[in-house]
Order: sequence, then C-alpha cells, then structure tokens
Amino acid sequence: MSEKIEDYALIGDCETAALVGRNGSIDWLCWPAFDSDACFAAILGTHKNGRWLIAPGEDVTTISRRYLGDTLILETRFETRSGTVALIDFMPPRGKASDIVRLVRGLTGTVKMRMELVIRFGFGVDIPWVRRCEDRSLLAVAGQDMTVLRTPVETRGEDLTTVSDFEVKAGETVPFVLTYGPSHLDPPAPIDPEIALQETEKFWKDWSSRSTHDGEYRDLIMRSLITLKALTFGPTGGIVAAPTTSLPEKLGGARNWDYRFCWLRDATFTLLALMNSGYTEEASAWHNWLLRAAAGSPANMQIMYGIWGQRRLLEWEAGWLAGYEGAQPVRVGNAAHAQLQLDVYGELIDAFHQSRVAKLKLDDEANWALECAVLQHLAEVWDQPDHGIWERRGQPRHYVFSKVMTWVAFDRGIKSAETFGFKAPLLHWRTLREAIHRDVCNRGFDAEANAFVESYGSKLLDASVLLLPAVGFLPAGDPRVRGTIAAAENYMMRDGFVLRHDPREVSEEKQPIEGAFLACTLWLADACVLAGDLDKAQTLFDRVVGIANDVGLLAEEYDSIARRQTGNFPQALTHIALINTAHNLSAARHASEKPAMQRSKQ
Repeated sequence: MSEKIEDYALIGDCETAALVGRNGSIDWLCWPAFDSDACFAAILGTHKNGRWLIAPGEDVTTISRRYLGDTLILETRFETRSGTVALIDFMPPRGKASDIVRLVRGLTGTVKMRMELVIRFGFGVDIPWVRRCEDRSLLAVAGQDMTVLRTPVETRGEDLTTVSDFEVKAGETVPFVLTYGPSHLDPPAPIDPEIALQETEKFWKDWSSRSTHDGEYRDLIMRSLITLKALTFGPTGGIVAAPTTSLPEKLGGARNWDYRFCWLRDATFTLLALMNSGYTEEASAWHNWLLRAAAGSPANMQIMYGIWGQRRLLEWEAGWLAGYEGAQPVRVGNAAHAQLQLDVYGELIDAFHQSRVAKLKLDDEANWALECAVLQHLAEVWDQPDHGIWERRGQPRHYVFSKVMTWVAFDRGIKSAETFGFKAPLLHWRTLREAIHRDVCNRGFDAEANAFVESYGSKLLDASVLLLPAVGFLPAGDPRVRGTIAAAENYMMRDGFVLRHDPREVSEEKQPIEGAFLACTLWLADACVLAGDLDKAQTLFDRVVGIANDVGLLAEEYDSIARRQTGNFPQALTHIALINTAHNLSAARHASEKPAMQRSKQ
C-alpha cells in the first residue's frame, strides 16, 4: 500500500526528482530525466514495482521530518525504544552522473536498521541483472539502464531484492549512494557522500539567497520557489507541471494523467512568480524555452511540450501497474498535446510582453517575428471551438476563457508594439480585439445568472473565468465580474475550496468526485484582492496553505471530504499560484504592483 500523496516529500537534482515517503521509502523516480521511464514505481503499484526503503527494523514510535533550511535536503527522524536515527536524503546537483545519497545518522542509542532496494526499470516491470564488482559495489543492468549501489554495509539478495540489516549507534553515519549511468558506458565514478552533502547544501543556500522577497510569507514563498526550481529541467529551462504521472484527480477514478511535461498554460504565471522573487535568470531560461518550443508554424503550436521541446507525447497505458490505490489506467504520455487550445496563444504573447516590461534580455527580432506570425494565425482561428484550458476530451466548444485569452493575445501584441515601437498592423489588431471582447460579453455572459459561464450557450460555470479581472479583460469592480465571483462562491465551492468544474454538470463519470482545484482557489483570492476584499482573499490563501503537508508541499487538488491531497504531486501550478497570491496580498497592503496588478493593468 502506497503512502498518502501528502506523506511524500521531494528530492531532486534539477533534471529529475524522487518522492520519499514518511516511512523512508523512495517510491517514485524516473531516471535519468523527468520524462524517462521510472525505475521506482511503487507509488503506482506495489513494492515489487520498484522502491528503495531505509528505515528502522524495529517498531517506530515517532516520525518527524523537515528540509534542512532553504534546501532540498530532506531529514526524516525515526524514534524507537532503543534510540533515534536521522535519515538524510538528497540528490546532488547533476554532475557527470545522477546520484541519490542516503545518510543514516545515529542520534541516540543503537537502532537496528533495514535496507531494501528493488530496482525495476521500464515503469516497474524490467528486472535487472545484478552483480557485485571488485570494489564491492552492486551493478544492476537492464537494457539501456544501469545503477551502481555503494555502501560500506553488507548486502545480500533476497527474492529479487537487495537487502541489508545493520545497526547504527549514536554518532555513527552509514552512507548509501545509488548512481545512474547508461549501461554501455563504464560505471560512474564514486562520490564522497559527506562532501556531496556539503556541496548540495551550499548550492541550495546560494540559490535561495538570491530571493528578493524578505517580507510577509517569506518561508511559504521560499519553499514554493525551491520546489519550482526542483521541477526545472536544468539543460533547457523547461518546467514540468509535476514529476509524476497518474496520481488520480479522483481517488479510485480514471482521471489519471501524465504531468511530466511543460505546459504553455503556465507561462505567464511562472514568469511573474520568478521575476517578482528575484529569479531573472530562471525567468529568462523559461522564456527562451517557450521561444524555442513554439518556434515553427503557429498552426502547429501545442498546449504542452517535452522537457527538450519534444512535440510527440504519445499516450499509452502501463497495464501491469495497479494504479495509485487502484486508480486506473496508469497513463504514460499525454494525448492532450494534440488538442486545439486557444488560450495558449494568449499565454505566450502575454509572457513575451511581461518579459519586455520586466526588461529581461530578449532577442526582440526573433520574439516579435514569432508573435506577429502567431497573431496572424490567431486572427483566422480565434472564433473556432476548442478543448479549453482543462483539456476536455469530448467535442470542442466555444470556451469563454479560451476566447478571453485570444483577446489577451491581441491586447498584449498591441501594447508591445505601442510601448516598444515594433512595426505591427495595429488597426487590424485593434479591430479584432474589440470584436473578441464584444463576442465574449454578448455570448459568454449569462444575464439571468449575472455571470460569465464555461462556454457559449452553457448555463454552467467554470473556475477559469475567475481570471478575467487578473488578465485585464474587465476590471474587478465591473458588475459582471462581481456577479461571476458571487456565482462561483455560490455554486463552485466545496468546504471553502474552489472546484474547477461546475458540480451541477451532468457527467457520465461516476463517484468518486474530483478534488477541489487548489490553483483555482488561489485565483479566487487574486480576484478578491483586485476587488478590494483582502479579508476574503486572506481567508482563501490561509485555507490552501493550511492543507500543505508537513514539509510545505501541495498537490494539484484537495479532497475535502476525505481530507486528502489528490492529483499529481507536487504540482508546479499550485506552488506558482501560491507564490503569486502571496505577492498579491503583500503588495495590496503596501500599494505596490505584483502579479494580479501587473497583468490586469494592461
């Protein structure tokens, strides 16, 4: 049985990441990169699908854990009747190879420990050949993959598992280092685990010290920023939505998707979160990733890409995995990459505009040429139905938020041309901007409900329309926006959290119900900030923060009935929204401009 989603913590080396349970088991890791096959997949099956457990071999009375300061170094403390040990887990920033270092430190007494290593490449199905080398390291090989385990304690094989039983006394440290390498090369060179710990701590402390935010919510913002950095694929600057696949949005349900890719939907949110926190280098890398990924014909622009900018993210099912608590299917790849989703055009143009406003160093010629090509294409397709921000897999519709973001695309294109002196067909763009605005207000607003709805002709609501004031489509004080906020509060809330879909919708899907969408709850908080209702915004923000796990991590959704986090974990968009809302609340009290104001004033 896997741990609860919120019982996991994250470690990573800025090219991949692992989930470590409170029980000392690493139950998820894709090696060597975020989008590689998993070699530990127990979270989606059983321990036989791969895991790495280090924990006391006796009854544990208390478990506590923390990150060591502003780092991604995890310490888990196990207290037993015979003593206390600390398990320190981390992945050094990527060198020539990728390493996981696990240090077992004796704090008090003498504790009997157990180590079980189950390596299963190919998402939990490929059993490697294991042999002991002359230096007593253990080499495991299957196909293209190889790992090397180095530790001073004795190990043995039991039932296709490498195990070790050992004791740790107060003051002693027992190291374990597992290293990945391509199987056709020589085994990677060993590293010194204590030096690696010092270097990793320095890396994260140096990175964290660059944050320019030292006011309210500093610790919350910092942990979310570190998480965002951990989800960044260093070689390209692309940021994955989450390091996991198929953690269910509905416990026991079928809404299980692969999030190990980079979404254009998150573009502007991400840029503002990074830039407003002082991380212009990461913001520039993300901007440049966007530019490269979207290069080519605008007609072929996708809603998501791989970490290198790959376009074919073919979806298939790993039928041998039972799924997280039985939630099937387990999906690898994401078929939604081929959908038409009009809102991404607006996100791209807005991201480029915000980059210019923030004075990031850009290739203006390449950027503007791409933007003009995108807007030329968008002028021909903005009035088509699409699949919407939530990637619905049914028939396309005229989603209101998609249309709003096409308005944003032309609005930001006009503003960039006017502000920075670029040549553009401004009369044509202004005409389209006005036509789209009129179309949305006429066809996307339900006068009877006094609210903007999910799609043209629908009576249902959608949480994405809470972003209308934040993107500047209408001011927060507009009666239609106030009516939309009131309708969302009336129909879209469950136990104080915002659902992304209207629960009145008749769906073919049966129970269990989807969790509340945490980013949407924070979007409502942002709308309240813009409307001047800071107390309500603060309450919503505190509610989201209150369900973060013990090390400050948040998934995509929250099931308030089961009181559990759901969806892929940790979720970049949730942490990005938390950073932006924290900035919004802080700025509103000090009359400065932060994310909600930066976009809405356009």
